[in-house]
Amino acid sequence: MPRLIDLFAGCGGITEGFVDEGFEPVFAVEWGHHAAATYRVNFGDHVVCDDISNVERAAVPDAEVIVGGPPCQGFSQLGTRDPDDPRNHLWEEYAKVVDWVRPKAFLLENVPQFLKSGQFEMLQEWVEPGGLLDGYSIAHDVLNAADYGVPQNRKRAIVLGVLDGEASLPAPSHGPGLRPRATVRGAMGDIFESYPEPGPSRLPEVEFAGGIPGPFKARQIHLSRNPTETSLLRYDAIPEGGNRFDLPDELLPDCWANKPTGTTDVMGRLWWDRPSLTIRTEFYKPEKGRYLHPQYDPDDPSNRINRPITHWEAARLQTFPDSFMWCGTKIEIARQIGNAVPPTLAAALARHIRESVLGS
Repeated sequence: MPRLIDLFAGCGGITEGFVDEGFEPVFAVEWGHHAAATYRVNFGDHVVCDDISNVERAAVPDAEVIVGGPPCQGFSQLGTRDPDDPRNHLWEEYAKVVDWVRPKAFLLENVPQFLKSGQFEMLQEWVEPGGLLDGYSIAHDVLNAADYGVPQNRKRAIVLGVLDGEASLPAPSHGPGLRPRATVRGAMGDIFESYPEPGPSRLPEVEFAGGIPGPFKARQIHLSRNPTETSLLRYDAIPEGGNRFDLPDELLPDCWANKPTGTTDVMGRLWWDRPSLTIRTEFYKPEKGRYLHPQYDPDDPSNRINRPITHWEAARLQTFPDSFMWCGTKIEIARQIGNAVPPTLAAALARHIRESVLGS
């Protein structure tokens, strides 16, 4: 089995996809205690919960592939996009470990803006002769997870480096002229049929190592919320595919009434038979995006689901299997789900590496 190192591992979305394709995870680094606990309960005790800059060469084993998604807030359009944000340079720690190990391939994931940054220009210089990563060729592009079987339009920068070979990225497998794109219905329709109403609003009171809540099964993160009456009225006014512009004047808060254009996904309801939009870390807040459950019968108010998607449903849209276990508070688990690379996208990249680089 080819060995895998996952840096900035989060809860293990990339690792999950690579394990599905026959890779053996042997080392991981994740500084967040809750995410590291989730990784540990799913993949083993080889995860180091620490700042990557504290990791020493002697602690890192050999591996055929290194993967990782350095924090992206310094590049993201949702953040400050401050060129001096110290998080912008964490990818350099990633490159340092690649230089230590010299794997056959490395995979770096980030927001699309990374490919237009000075940091990416530096990475391109480092793979030139005499650079830190001399000997590697790189291929890079912005990939949409929906093109690889994920029921979600999620665009991410992917950089694949190959040692002593020509790097390439996998061709899309889903979309026009290919297999149909996966949909919200395919991902979570069975949850609606069996569990249309979520469970309690609180997680069970169990603890993993170090006092971290968990681990929790998929069914246990099918969590309810306690919306106000006004919120329920707003949800009920928005049809499938609708958004804040469907609200009557008496339900419009001032901030929306005074902004007649833009932000078309705010307070949006998903479509059943399309991929979702990007699942972010606050998917449980409809005011943050298109996160209302897609079930809406225009003729029968009793056949409507007036709530945001739950943690379980969001994990399904991210393609986590129901066997995956979660550790942390509600907010921390939501952050893990929203920050993860969808395992199905990771699996597509893993297959491509096995076939094009490892020859298996």
